[in-house]
Amino acid sequence: MGAAEATVTPMMAQFLEIKAQYPDALLFYRMGDFYEMFFDDAKQAAEALDIALTKRGKHAGDDIPMCGVPVHAAEGYLLTLIRKGFRVAVCEQMESPAEAKKRGYKSVVKRDVVRLVTPGTLTEESLLEARRHNFLAAVAIIRDDAALAWADISTGSFYAMPLEQSRIGPEMARLLPSEVLVTEGADISVYDDLGIAATELSRASFDSTGAEKRLCGLFGVKTLDSFGSFGRAEMSAMGALVDYLDITQKGRLPLLNPPQREVLSGLMQIDAATRRNLELTHALSGGRAGSLLSVMDRTVTAAGARLLERRISSPSRDIHVIHARLDAVDWAVEDQEQRLFLRETLRTVPDLDRAISRLALERGGPRDLAAIRNGLTQADAIGGSLGEDRPELLAVAARDLGGHSELSQLLDEALIAEPPLLARDGGFIAPGFDAELDEARKLRDEGRGVIAAMQQEYSDETGISALKIKHNNVLGYFIETTATHAEKMLSPPLSDRFIHRQTTANQVRFTTVELSELETRILNAGGRAIEIEKRMFETLRMAVLDCAAQISATARALAEFDLACGLADLATAQNWTRPIVDNSRFFQIDAGRHPVVEAALARQGGTFVANDCALLAEADAPAIQLLTGPNMAGKSTYLRQNALIALIAQMGSFVPASSAHIGIVSQIFSRVGASDDLARGRSTFMVEMVETAAILNQADDRALVILDEIGRGTATYDGLSIAWATLEHLHDVNRVRALFATHYHELTALAGKLPGVRNSTVAVKEWEGDVIFLHEVRQGAADRSYGVQVAQLAGLPPAVIQRARSVLDALEKGERERTSPKALIDDLPLFAAAPPPMPAAAAKTSVVEERLAEILPDDLSPREALQKLYELRDLLTKD
Repeated sequence: MGAAEATVTPMMAQFLEIKAQYPDALLFYRMGDFYEMFFDDAKQAAEALDIALTKRGKHAGDDIPMCGVPVHAAEGYLLTLIRKGFRVAVCEQMESPAEAKKRGYKSVVKRDVVRLVTPGTLTEESLLEARRHNFLAAVAIIRDDAALAWADISTGSFYAMPLEQSRIGPEMARLLPSEVLVTEGADISVYDDLGIAATELSRASFDSTGAEKRLCGLFGVKTLDSFGSFGRAEMSAMGALVDYLDITQKGRLPLLNPPQREVLSGLMQIDAATRRNLELTHALSGGRAGSLLSVMDRTVTAAGARLLERRISSPSRDIHVIHARLDAVDWAVEDQEQRLFLRETLRTVPDLDRAISRLALERGGPRDLAAIRNGLTQADAIGGSLGEDRPELLAVAARDLGGHSELSQLLDEALIAEPPLLARDGGFIAPGFDAELDEARKLRDEGRGVIAAMQQEYSDETGISALKIKHNNVLGYFIETTATHAEKMLSPPLSDRFIHRQTTANQVRFTTVELSELETRILNAGGRAIEIEKRMFETLRMAVLDCAAQISATARALAEFDLACGLADLATAQNWTRPIVDNSRFFQIDAGRHPVVEAALARQGGTFVANDCALLAEADAPAIQLLTGPNMAGKSTYLRQNALIALIAQMGSFVPASSAHIGIVSQIFSRVGASDDLARGRSTFMVEMVETAAILNQADDRALVILDEIGRGTATYDGLSIAWATLEHLHDVNRVRALFATHYHELTALAGKLPGVRNSTVAVKEWEGDVIFLHEVRQGAADRSYGVQVAQLAGLPPAVIQRARSVLDALEKGERERTSPKALIDDLPLFAAAPPPMPAAAAKTSVVEERLAEILPDDLSPREALQKLYELRDLLTKD
């Protein structure tokens, strides 16, 4: 050992030993009331948290960088670090300093990591978004098979799904987990693109044989067959997830529900680009505001909001599931009185899932027990209010609302109305519930009364009215007088009874034998009461966990009622209607509206122009609507609204339309808008072509495709040829239902050649050189693009607009006369240093304008101003 190493303090040696076990995490090293960080951890944390970086001692001859955060405020700092991509190992003191000294004067307090905090393993209320899931996912690939497992340990939900490797990216975009587990050396670029933290695990964690044993042990079963038929890849993914939880939670596994198996064939498939373009749960600008979710969310519970997000992200393809959900919304729409009662009652329902999770991980407190009590009470009230006439989905949910009478009664009798946050604070067990606790409290509380009586007795005895009995953590109970009475108290006969303990600048402190004995009784009673309450908290916690499965079922039932009522409230307020959803290939929407745009316009006092859409495909025939019209006319909005209406219908909700008939859509593909992907060296056109290729390669005949301006990012003839070939492929090969918006008017000729193609246009009106957007979709093709008029609306200088008009006129004339573009360019001198001067507009001034220019408003009296107004009106009629 070198000289420098020999000087390492025992405490620092302990830190380095523990840190070596967690090289990839910041180590929160508990020292009293602070979590301290040292060396590089301190430098990184100080910068990330914007806190002071200090130093403590030396190591290997250099100063040791140090920073720290208070234990009571640690959660806020943890959240900041997690959001900035750090992992944190929380190292706690496993014994008190007094216990450590029993092993030797210089013994270091035992410490160990009790938890590894990562993005996917958060459970604290302050670290989570109440209305969103916090998924941890695992991806397993065994030869040609792949599978995905995901869980939210804050709610206990646990799922698995077999899938092809090409579907990993789209499914990640659907779930948007906070963290994904992969095998060592796996390609993580798809997760980086989506902003998902990827964590590599050893291949042993993904061993499917070991995984089965791990899962059976977790759920206390001999086989997983009762939960579903899981393949090796699914078993591998689930096993890795549970192994990671075992590592991060240090053996204290969360309470997970048995795994539910999902299959892709049961869900509408939506790729990452389409999710982004349709702004399902996040707006393109970032955040929730402006997304479909933000407009549709009228749920009043956190669990209901999470269920809504899952439904929007994962619309169903199962007719029976869709109809059951629509029946539930229909019931809530029709029975307004019941709906209003349910929504009012549900507002007070706590988040049962997350309360149970915290209790299971021993991170909960008395308030979590109260949340369980209050939630079960409200569930019972809701169950008792329901009549017999309920749709199937809600009838099944209603059966899970009751059956908690014993637990509810226990918690109701045991807990006060508003318990404290922490069990160690005490005071949460109701009086009269436990005789031993009541006795300890009585002694503690009556002891305080005895102290007051003793103070009066001593005051009378000494004749010092200012005498007080006080308490602090150093002296315990003591008698205090001002320094002016010191001589009297320190002299016989008072000094025989009052034992001097301390003198300060202004006070003198004493004790008596009686006071010391009373202090012992009082302190023991208070401590005993706290210990009894801690023991009772553990008893109540275990009683809740014994009923965890039933409570989770109740939580799911409450979320189902909340979602049905929320969607019904939305449908009633916004005039949404129940869609017809069947196995046909119909796609007919009357007076459809874009829910997000409509909501934005309503906030501004505007009105949305509704439009019809009819893709009437027979049997397996294609149906494509070719949409032309100028920019700004609303083509993109029209495309998106019809895709959203299909999605909303298949998630089981009423839709923003006067009527809708949707034949099941298996996939939604969107190529609407694009931007450069500079990180991968892709231009806008390249991104567009990659997305279009994905559609042409993957879309089946049940897909709904919306394409906007295919080919616009390259030369005109190249773009036109690509758009032409794409449209033909969608019609002849994919045989899809599609909305295809374009500026290439030449494509409208395909309506006469391909039986499944129909032309439509967004109507505009031209008035005195300006264009007025009517936002109405009509049959037929647009006669022109009105690009110059739109440029004028955008504010291009008049000289540029005038020049553009002259160029456009020449080009259109050349097109009619078949003049070559090169000849036109040579003739127009498009690239001349300066364009020809604009012709001066002939000035014309009316008599009214001339007379108006002569008026000086400040010189007019009210009567004169009125008279001038009448004169101007008369001139206007003559002019």
